[in-house]
Amino acid sequence: MAEKSAIPVELGTEPIGKLLKNYAVPAIIAMTASSLYNIIDSIFIGHGVGPLAIAGLAVTFPLMNLSAAFGTLVGVGATTLVSVLLGQKNYGIANKVLGNVVILNIIIGLFFMTVSLIFLDPILYFFGASDNTIVYAREYMRIILAGNAVTHLYLGLNSVLRASGQPKFAMMLTILSVVINTAVAPVLIFWLDMGISGAAIATVLAQTVSLVIILRYFSRKDRLLHFSRGIFRLDWRITKDSLSIGLAPFLMNSAACIVTLFINQQLGKYGGDTAIGAYGIVNRISFLFIMIVMGFNQGMQPIAGYNYGTRNYTRVKSVMWTTVKYATVITTTGFLIAMLFPQQAVSIFTSDKQLIDFSAKGLRILTLAFPFVGFQMVSSNFFQCLGMVNKAIILSMARQILFLIPCIYVLPLFFENLGVWISFPIADFAAFIISAILMWDLLRKFGKLKDGDDPSILGSKI
Repeated sequence: MAEKSAIPVELGTEPIGKLLKNYAVPAIIAMTASSLYNIIDSIFIGHGVGPLAIAGLAVTFPLMNLSAAFGTLVGVGATTLVSVLLGQKNYGIANKVLGNVVILNIIIGLFFMTVSLIFLDPILYFFGASDNTIVYAREYMRIILAGNAVTHLYLGLNSVLRASGQPKFAMMLTILSVVINTAVAPVLIFWLDMGISGAAIATVLAQTVSLVIILRYFSRKDRLLHFSRGIFRLDWRITKDSLSIGLAPFLMNSAACIVTLFINQQLGKYGGDTAIGAYGIVNRISFLFIMIVMGFNQGMQPIAGYNYGTRNYTRVKSVMWTTVKYATVITTTGFLIAMLFPQQAVSIFTSDKQLIDFSAKGLRILTLAFPFVGFQMVSSNFFQCLGMVNKAIILSMARQILFLIPCIYVLPLFFENLGVWISFPIADFAAFIISAILMWDLLRKFGKLKDGDDPSILGSKI
């Protein structure tokens, strides 16, 4: 029983800096390790299979983003609910949320797998595959999709594990899966000559091992949240609340799918398979810094959610600003690396000179507004933590839909291939302005609240 009372209380009593460190550092390591899946696959595929395979892998990004979107639809919403429910000491409902995570992830994972496999070739061609790259994209995605339910369930339960007060264990599970992937992938790709299929098999195998461990964890009755009789049924109220909160990241990832589709099409039109491959490399590098910021966001989430549930608004604001500070440092670091060492960064993935030149130039342009990205990402996640779904959706969609898509179609008319690349910093800075406006309005409303006041003035539905 000590575990059940101690874990949530620390979120409301420990210093914010210490808490964010305790929760964010494991999440950062986990998110960074998670991004290494894609980086490792790209490095092994680039050197072991070739530049066309890199381009084929890039073509799979939209489909994988769409799969991730359905995963976050369940996982992020459930994590937010668990954080708030623990703040309210409502352990019974929190366990029902855990059961809903399992059922929803299995249903959605199997549905997405089935539909995608049936229409795989048309989907990949639609996402920018050419006759030269379709064979690589198809071979990779058939295996990834076969393990889709495993991926969804593992990531969803890992998020709940972190929200229930076990961020270090959640981190270790992610690191374990990356270590397994790193060890197995070269064996399958190089020694067994399985090519791009080997990379996909290694990824699914690694996640399966971590899923088995996390299932055993939640099967123990002495845990804060655990599997028990009666929770494995869909509670429609919990499902509705979870999906509504998860709608913002779902739309963000769905928008990323659509945007990547358009990017691939435009790059293919103006630069061919080499340009698509270059974007694949640049995306891997920039996403590493994005994942670190997402780690800070994940660390912020249980702290903000718990203290919002206890109506401790001083701590809610404090964790938000602390997260903004660290996120800005990370994205600025990414900007400096891209400006100073672009050739060195992209050459990790390939030895093809033309692909290196394309990628280095693209990396510099894409990250021009990177210092502003940290604030924008934290702002969107902060609204989501408080259950302010509409504003979270606006911030999630602004960069992708309102700004980036129009730019990648208009600017190439004047600058051709370069126009696609310069669309990114323009969209990033515009989204930063929108985030600043909405955050200023929220903080103005927060100024009217004292700790313990009813939060209805903020418009939250939680």
